[in-house]
This record gives sequence, structure tokens and C-alpha cells, in this order.
Amino acid sequence: MFLENPDRIGGWIEVICGSMFSGKTEELIRRLKRAKFARQKVEIFKPEIDTRYDEEQVVSHDENAIHSTPVPASSNILLMANDVRVVGIDEAQFFDLELVNVCNQLASRGIRVIVAGLDMDFTGKPFGPIPGLMAVAEYVTKVHAVCMRCGSLANHSHRISTAEDLVVLGETDAYEPLCRRCFDHAREKDKTKAMSSDEAH
Repeated sequence: MFLENPDRIGGWIEVICGSMFSGKTEELIRRLKRAKFARQKVEIFKPEIDTRYDEEQVVSHDENAIHSTPVPASSNILLMANDVRVVGIDEAQFFDLELVNVCNQLASRGIRVIVAGLDMDFTGKPFGPIPGLMAVAEYVTKVHAVCMRCGSLANHSHRISTAEDLVVLGETDAYEPLCRRCFDHAREKDKTKAMSSDEAH
């Protein structure tokens, strides 16, 4: 496969996307470790706000980990990705929209850019810079979780809590992966519950 081909000329962008608990970070770590094994210089970045498992490590749900550099904005990645062959970016949905331009610039410099993130937010809408990255990427891998309610392939992240903020860090206590059908049913129930609550007040 193309991924560790040292003779390939130029850079490119790979996007790994899907719902929560679908193995995005696991796949990102796997690709980055393979690049390191091939003796390629690798730099990994994640948003500063993502401190769920570790302040510096990128950690998957299966507790695989790789060292990373937390940054406050995507522009910092351009400044810090010097003399590298591969750049990895986790939880890309939390970055600003400028991340698309940053990744394009890195790829144009001859760098392989591997980005992982949620493609949809908890309401089922495209999330942050991920749609733009999917459009400009040479390779897109969509991974799936298993629906917690029916066992089908899940591509939605349903928020169990009542928080309405777009960004709410959490794990199985706050989110569940659902298929389209179960997600639609769950969202309808959420709306009915919210309306009943408003009427009670």
C-alpha cells in the first residue's frame, strides 16, 4: 500500500473519521507507529482542550498511546512541524476551520498528514474542519462503531447527557454510538423530553 512508500514524491492528506468509539485514534496511532518503525520523523499534535486521558499523550479507548504536542490553534502546527516526514493530528474536530489550509500547506511541503476526528457532532451535523478536510484529502477512511441499541454499524455519536454545548468532553458516561435509525429515534425522544421539561417550567 502507499502509506509507507519512501519513494513517493510529494505529500498528501489522509483523513480517518467516524463516530465515537469507532477506532479513529487507534487507527491513527497504528499508522504513526508504522511510520516511526520505518524510521520516518513523525510529529503528533492534538488540541489543548482534549485532556480526557492525558495532557500530552494521544490515547485510544483501548489505552494505546503515543506522545503528542498539545496546541491551542491549528496555526501552531505549521510553526512546529519542522523537518518532519509525517504529521499526525488527533481530535481534529476541535480545531478551528483554518486546519484545512494548514494541512494543505503541510502536504504541499511534501509531508504526509494523517488526521483523525469526528465527522459529525452530537446533533448529526458535519463537525468543524472535518468536512473540508475530507474534501481536500487524497485518502478518506470512515470507520464505524457498533450501535449500542441494535448492534448495527454505528456512525452517529448520541449525547446521553442534557448538555447543549457543542463541545462536551466525555466517554461512555456522556455518549453512545448509534446507527442512523436508532439515532433518529433517540433525537426524537430527546426533543420530546426537552419540550415536556420546558412546559413544566
